[in-house]
Amino acid sequence: MRNLVVFMVLISFSLHGFATEKRDLLQKEATKIDLAASLVKNFSELNFPTYKDRSFWNNLPAEIRNEYISDAEEALDYNWPVVKATDYLEIIRSGDRRQGAYSAPQKALLALVMGELAEGKGRFTDQIVNGVWYYSEQTWWGWSAHLTAQKAPTGLPDVDEPVIDLGVGEITNILSWTWLLFKDEFNKIHPLIAKRLKNEIMKKAVIPYYERNDFWWQGLDGSRSVNNWNPWTNHNMLTAILIMEDDQAKKIKGVEKVVRSLDAFTNDYPADGGCDEGPSYWGRAGASLYQCLDLLKRATNGKFDVFDNSLIQNMGSYVYKAYISYPYFTNFADADATTGGRAQIIYSYGKDIGDPIMQGFGAFLAKKQDWGTRAPGGKVDEQIMQLMFLKEIANAKAEEPLISDFWLPDLQVAGARDQQGSSNGFFFAAKGGHNNESHNHNDLGTCVLYYNGKPCLVDIGRETYTAKTFSSHRYEIWTMQSQYHNLPKINGVDQKEGRNFVATNSAFKADTKKAVFSTDISKAYPESAQVNKWIRSYTLERRKRFLINDSYDLKNVVEPSTLNFVTCCKVTEVGPGKLKLEGDGFTMNMAYNPKVLSPKIEFNEITDSGLKRYWSSITRIVFTVNNQKTTGKNEIVVTAAK
Repeated sequence: MRNLVVFMVLISFSLHGFATEKRDLLQKEATKIDLAASLVKNFSELNFPTYKDRSFWNNLPAEIRNEYISDAEEALDYNWPVVKATDYLEIIRSGDRRQGAYSAPQKALLALVMGELAEGKGRFTDQIVNGVWYYSEQTWWGWSAHLTAQKAPTGLPDVDEPVIDLGVGEITNILSWTWLLFKDEFNKIHPLIAKRLKNEIMKKAVIPYYERNDFWWQGLDGSRSVNNWNPWTNHNMLTAILIMEDDQAKKIKGVEKVVRSLDAFTNDYPADGGCDEGPSYWGRAGASLYQCLDLLKRATNGKFDVFDNSLIQNMGSYVYKAYISYPYFTNFADADATTGGRAQIIYSYGKDIGDPIMQGFGAFLAKKQDWGTRAPGGKVDEQIMQLMFLKEIANAKAEEPLISDFWLPDLQVAGARDQQGSSNGFFFAAKGGHNNESHNHNDLGTCVLYYNGKPCLVDIGRETYTAKTFSSHRYEIWTMQSQYHNLPKINGVDQKEGRNFVATNSAFKADTKKAVFSTDISKAYPESAQVNKWIRSYTLERRKRFLINDSYDLKNVVEPSTLNFVTCCKVTEVGPGKLKLEGDGFTMNMAYNPKVLSPKIEFNEITDSGLKRYWSSITRIVFTVNNQKTTGKNEIVVTAAK
C-alpha cells in the first residue's frame, strides 16, 4: 500500500513536460529592487483593514454583514471535534480521503472570524479562541492523502516530522490572519492564547519551511518539476512569514526562499502561459502566483513588480482563452467543466498586467456571482481582498470575453467559436500535448464541442478523488481512459500514459471563415496498436458546421478500430448515416457514412457526486470502422438541426 500511495504523488502531480527555461525572473526582480532593503518590517504597513478599523467593517453592505453574522451564529455552538486516528487511517484502508474531517472546523473558524469582524462586539471571540486552541492541540493540519511526504509510514502524522502540504498551508494562512486580527483580544482573555498560537504556527509550518528544501512542491532540490501546489502553498507561507516573523533578517531570508521557490514554478511554465491542469486548477496555479506577486509588491511598497513580463501576462490571459460561456470552461484532464472563477483576482490581475479583456472578465464574473450582495468566499485574506474591491469592481465595465479563437502552441491547445463576441453557434476546443501532463488523462487529440454556450461533445472530467485516483491504478478509472474521450481506439488498443506517448505535428489555423486544428496521435498509442500515422483534425466552418476527420495508416489490422464520442445529449439513431443529439435548447445532427461506420449507443447514468455537479448522464457513441483497411479516412459532420 505504501508503494501505491508514494506512486500516487508521482502520477498525480506529474511533470509538466515543458523544457525548463532558467528564467529566474522573480530572483532577478528581487536583486534589481534590493529586496532586503525594500521589505517592510511590519505587516501593518500593508494597510489591510484590522479588527479595530470599525469604519471599514460597519460600512460593508448590510446584506454582507448580516450574512457574516448569521453564519457565525450558526457556529456559536460548534463542538470542535478531534480528527481521529481512524480518520487519517482511512486513506490506507479504503482510499477515502475524509476531507470533511478537515474542512468542517476550517469552515467554522472562518465563519466565526468573519462574523466577529463584521459585528465587532466580541460575541464570537470565545469560540474563535476555542478554534485556535483546537488547532494548537492538533498534531498536524494537513490532509491524510499527503502523508507520504513524511519519512515515517503513511497513515498517521508523525509529530516529530512536521511536513507542509496544501492543508497545512491553508490552515497556516488562516491562523496567521486570525492571530494578526485578534491577538490583542486574545491577550485580554489570557496571555497564553496568542502566544501558544504563534508558537504552533512557527513550529508546524514556518520553521519547517525555513529548514527544509526537500518538499517536492518547493522545487528547490531539483528532483522534479512542480505544479499548482507551488504558488498555492508558497502564498500561504509567504503570508505567514510576513505576519509572524519578528526577526527581520529571518523574514528577509524566508521571503527570498519563497521567491526562489516560485521561480521553480515560473521556470517550468510554457511561454504561452497555458495551464495544463486546466482553468479550475488555474485558480490555484496562475491565480495563486498572482496572489504571491501582489503580496510581494505590497510588502515592498510597490517596488517588486513583474507584471510587464510577457510570461506573467500570458499566464493571466489563459483563463479567458479557456472560457466558453458562463459557467463553462474548457476542461481537459481533471479540470472542472464549470467554475465560477475568482472574480477579484481575475479583475486585479488584468488591471495589473494592463489587459482590459481580463479585467472586464473579472467584473463580468463578479456580476454573475451577485457581487456586493453576498459574502465572498475563500480564506480570511481572500475575503478581505474582495471586500476591499467591492465598489471598484461593482462600478467597473463588465465584459464577457468571447474571443474568436486562440492557439497555445506550447500547451498544444486551441479553440474557436462561430463569431467573436457571441456565444451563439459552435464553440470547439482541442488538444495535443503528451500523456504525462499534470492531472493527466490519456486524451491526446480529443475535443469538446458546445452549441449556444451549452455542452454537446464533452470531456467527462474526473470522479471524486480517492487514493486510487493518484495511484498506479489511476488509468483503470474509466474517465481517465482515451476510449471515454472523443478519440479512436486503434486496433482495440487505448492510448497509454507516460511522457513518451505524445501528439506530434499539432497545428492550428484560423481566419474569418474557418478554424482548423490537427494533430498526429499515433505516438500516443503503444506498439500493440500497430499504427504508423493517425491524423485527427477538427474543422469549424464558422456559422455552418463542425467536421471531425481521421486519416490513418496502420501496420496491420488486428481488429476493427472504433471512434468514440462522449456526449451529455440524448442520442437517437434516426436513420442510416444519421444520429440526433438533443441537448439543452438545441438539436444536433451527426452525419457519417453508414458503409464505413456502424454506431452503437451506450447510455451511462452518473452516480458519482463529483461528476453529478455537471452531468446527470453520459452517452458514449461507439462507431466501429467496417471492413477496415491499413489505410483510410473517416469523416463525421455535425450540424445544427433546422
